[in-house]
Amino acid sequence: MTSLWRPSAALFAVSVLLGACSAERSQPAAEEVAQSPLSETPASAVSSSASAFDYAGRWKGVEGTYMTVMPQLDTTYQVVIADLDGPKTYVGTLQADGLHIERNGAPAVIVPGDGEATGMKWLTEKSDCLVVAVNEGYCRD
Repeated sequence: MTSLWRPSAALFAVSVLLGACSAERSQPAAEEVAQSPLSETPASAVSSSASAFDYAGRWKGVEGTYMTVMPQLDTTYQVVIADLDGPKTYVGTLQADGLHIERNGAPAVIVPGDGEATGMKWLTEKSDCLVVAVNEGYCRD
């Protein structure tokens, strides 16, 4: 019985901590987001000192898009990216150069950056963001 309780308690604790990290903030309305094919993450966005806490939580994009990064009980992360086509779930692994996922059969590396690094004019003033690809990013501030 205690073996079932420990993972549940750990998951609850992580959920509580992540809830505190993902407080909703207002964001100005944006025009329609242009869909662009996946491309490489800009080098200016890469941070070599990123930790799990730099990724965990809910990140807001434009036009109602978002990304949620949840650490799992093993060494992986559940990454949910909700774009204009709806939410999709990926398994991520944190490596030295970023959070790695495979999306639509192609590898992608999610890295911390700022609004400028996202390449999206609506996020330019933000300072705490995750960059998925050129012209695709999500911010917390």
